[in-house]
Amino acid sequence: QVQLVESGGGLVQPGGSLRLSCTGSRSISSAAVMAWYHQAPGKQRKLVATITVGGDTTYHDSVKGRFTISVNNAKNAVYLQMNNLKPEDTAVYYCKGSWGSGVWGQGTQVTVSS
Repeated sequence: QVQLVESGGGLVQPGGSLRLSCTGSRSISSAAVMAWYHQAPGKQRKLVATITVGGDTTYHDSVKGRFTISVNNAKNAVYLQMNNLKPEDTAVYYCKGSWGSGVWGQGTQVTVSS
């Protein structure tokens, strides 16, 4: 069974930065798509960013210009660099990999607050 593990969440002040990491028990470079989602309290899980096996990326409008998704195949990891964080970015962030069927990580909490 494929597993994904996220890390890098925490408490940060508005305007600050965090880098989330997601490592897998299966080759991330073989996934058709890797994605980051977030889920704020009381709200539905929302797609934040995606990266395809070919390196194409997409972003939710609310994070364009602030967040960057990337893959390091040597480390078998996918990252989400988050800059200029805002209180509305507060959520649990999940990594998802698509190898035919989707696999979710357990999530990592990001809290943006002064």
